[in-house]
Amino acid sequence: MLRGCLLVAVAGLMMVMNAGRTASGNGSPFPEPQVITGPDTTFRPVTDTIALDSLVRPRSDNAFDAQVKYKSGDTIRFDLKNKKAYLINNAEIYYEDITLKAAYIEIDFDKNELYATGLPDSSGKEIGLPVFTQGDQTFTSHGIRYNYKSKKGFINKVITEDGSGYLHGESVKKMGDDIVNIAKGSYTTCNNAEHPHFEFRYNKSIVVPKKRIVTGPAYLTVEDVPTPLFIPFGFFPTKQNQRSGIIIPTYGESANRGFYFEGGGYYQYINDYLDFQVLGDIYTKGSWAVKPTIRYKKRYKFSGNLALTYAINIEGVKETPNYSRSKDFAIRWSHRQDPKARPKSMFSADVNIVSNTYNKYNPTTTQDYLSNTFRSSIAYQTNFAGKYFLTLNASHDQNTISHIVNVSLPEVNFTVNRFNPITSKNRVGPLKWYNNISMNYSMNAKNIVTMPDSVFFTGATLENMKNGIKHSMPISSPIKLLKFFNWTNSINLNDRMYLQSYRKYWSNDTLFTGNDTVVGYLVKDTIRGFNNIFDFSFSSSLNTKFYGMIQFGKKFPITAIRHVVTPSVSFSYSPDYSTDFWGYYDSYIDANGNEVVYSKYEGSLYGGPPSGRSGRLSFNLSNNLEMKVRSRKDTITGTKKVPLIDNFTVSFSYDFVKDSLRWSPLSLSGRTRIIKNIDISYRSEFDPYILDSTGSHNLNQTEWSVNHRFLRLKQTNWSVSVNYRLNSNDLKKKKEEAQPPPTPTSTSGSQEELQEIADNPEYYIDWNIPWDLTVSYSFNYTAVRRYEDYIMNRQTTIVQTLGLSGNVSLTPKWKVGFMTGWDFESNDLSYTSLSIYRDLHCWEMRFNWIPTGYRKSWNFSINAKASILQDLKLDKKKDFRDF
Repeated sequence: MLRGCLLVAVAGLMMVMNAGRTASGNGSPFPEPQVITGPDTTFRPVTDTIALDSLVRPRSDNAFDAQVKYKSGDTIRFDLKNKKAYLINNAEIYYEDITLKAAYIEIDFDKNELYATGLPDSSGKEIGLPVFTQGDQTFTSHGIRYNYKSKKGFINKVITEDGSGYLHGESVKKMGDDIVNIAKGSYTTCNNAEHPHFEFRYNKSIVVPKKRIVTGPAYLTVEDVPTPLFIPFGFFPTKQNQRSGIIIPTYGESANRGFYFEGGGYYQYINDYLDFQVLGDIYTKGSWAVKPTIRYKKRYKFSGNLALTYAINIEGVKETPNYSRSKDFAIRWSHRQDPKARPKSMFSADVNIVSNTYNKYNPTTTQDYLSNTFRSSIAYQTNFAGKYFLTLNASHDQNTISHIVNVSLPEVNFTVNRFNPITSKNRVGPLKWYNNISMNYSMNAKNIVTMPDSVFFTGATLENMKNGIKHSMPISSPIKLLKFFNWTNSINLNDRMYLQSYRKYWSNDTLFTGNDTVVGYLVKDTIRGFNNIFDFSFSSSLNTKFYGMIQFGKKFPITAIRHVVTPSVSFSYSPDYSTDFWGYYDSYIDANGNEVVYSKYEGSLYGGPPSGRSGRLSFNLSNNLEMKVRSRKDTITGTKKVPLIDNFTVSFSYDFVKDSLRWSPLSLSGRTRIIKNIDISYRSEFDPYILDSTGSHNLNQTEWSVNHRFLRLKQTNWSVSVNYRLNSNDLKKKKEEAQPPPTPTSTSGSQEELQEIADNPEYYIDWNIPWDLTVSYSFNYTAVRRYEDYIMNRQTTIVQTLGLSGNVSLTPKWKVGFMTGWDFESNDLSYTSLSIYRDLHCWEMRFNWIPTGYRKSWNFSINAKASILQDLKLDKKKDFRDF
């Protein structure tokens, strides 16, 4: 700032010197006084030019390093007698990245001083206050007086931006080392107006530009009204980059856990690629939590964060019935690789492991509370020559209701792209049928364990691990018949490898289990050792398409109706792998003396080959029906397509090798969309055989031979789903459709920030849409016919869910959001919340209320928007654990 003042002063001096050099050769350093009257808005470059002569003149101390430009909207005057220069009315001076604008600029060369101020207009209001800009920094003041020799100066009533805040000062003294002393000043993050909405006022302060602001005792004022909020000193860091420091906790009182400090800790900035923070919660009744987080990012390479949580939750008083103590933990790791960093390989991680009661006591978002299933995945993918693909994966999923944990560690997938083994690169002539034979290969290897979380980290984990390898090689040959039919023959080869198999036998011993005594039970033993299981199957399919269309005249609103029929016939065959020849099955004698055949690999990762020979002929008929109607919105074709039936399929099969019950049930399924956002799906099964008297087994008699009907309805299912979003733009009657809101890009935030907004939309405000409403509803109807007490009954099941959410902007500053639903099973409201947001310019206010349910609570907060004053807030809440 003051460097600019010095340059302005030197600029004025050089103006005089240049004017002297253009005088009539009298040798005087100052020419005769001249006055330029009238508007002068032409930029005048000033350079240090020396006339060429035989003498070598020394370089002036006031010489410029770059060109100086100046102009005035009214008067430029030089007073040689008093050695002063004046620029009056809309005066501007430009030098490098420095700009000075004011109504009046005066330079005193005798005192080496520069003075700039505003001027009163006809009404007496001061206009044209000095505005100084250097780079991206700008400040406004009522007056500037600066000595460009000592590099010291005084500024009256200055307003300048420093970091994310604004400095106000009645009297400012600039020192030679760029440090600024302010008397009777204030600091605010509101705006650069003379009377901001709030500010910290102080009598003395020291400002180190782009580093820090240190003040003496300061107090908070709101709308120029002093408040009792007083601090003994103020320290405001103004660095633009990251910085380490203490994170101030929030405090309050909980009815069940006592007084608390939450979210306090320390943030450590390590470098531009890595930072670290530790937050903690502590309660006077014994509960506490610690939450370390590490974040890392290397531009164009990778980014991620690792967050850990360990908490002790205590409710009630010790040695009382309502006392409880639980340990909770959470591990969250997210890693993302830039696709451009290594195009042929990719490493990613998305780990989310929590204890069963973690989200009960420590939820961070609404989605966390409503979720009971958590999944994790760590994967590495690479390829070789774009033909061979390798994936290494470790995964985890858990259900906090059933307490079952599934872990796969590791899992390996290797695949080879489909290729033609009998195709020559030097082929001459048309393709033969065998040139179209193609095949591919895939390998999957797993090591998984499934067990309750209570015993997961015990020795039983290794004992319950299941592992195996599966190789698959499908070979197919597509052939075109009569130009309209597609005939495909396939052979599927599978090979399974296990390190264990199972044997079953019936024991007649007595088993004592608690208070029960069991005589005779089934024993299942695990036999360790390598097992290789091979199987194959053959299939052949023939399909085509038929099109039918009806066109209407120009007077009809419907222009055409098209029907597409896709019939297909397929045959599949697989041998009986339960015979002694294969050795994949065994048998035992049960308590009734009956022989029971079972697979040695029942319960293994990939199961075993099927039992029983199968030679099945299947029929499938798919239908698609749509119409074309006239549309004024389509200015190109003038029509639009309306689907009537997306897909309606009829399928059944006949097994040649079975000795009875060869016909399968007839299956009907379909789906369509009546209007936008309303989907309907349908599925039914019809059985051609009658049931026995108990209704549990089919008899080898057809419905036609007994009941004189072709089929019997076995079960039916109807599903209707509605997902509709309506906003204010949808109700505007315009000829053109409303443009969608702009999608955030990387220029408006990092990928992590955009993902955070997507995961927690209730925490972010979108003022572009005055209101929006989202309705979701699903209806599922299932009817099954069963025999009960030798009487055919129809059992029906209806499952319904309803959800409603929305936002309303009452004014440009007020916004109300809500979320609710109806639980048809309990006939009560589902999770319901109400949020109110108020934009207070430099402050914001939020109120969140959950009126019912286990999460019943409310939270009120008012805080400053600026991140530098993130601890300037007031929080009041009643937690759900306090009800």
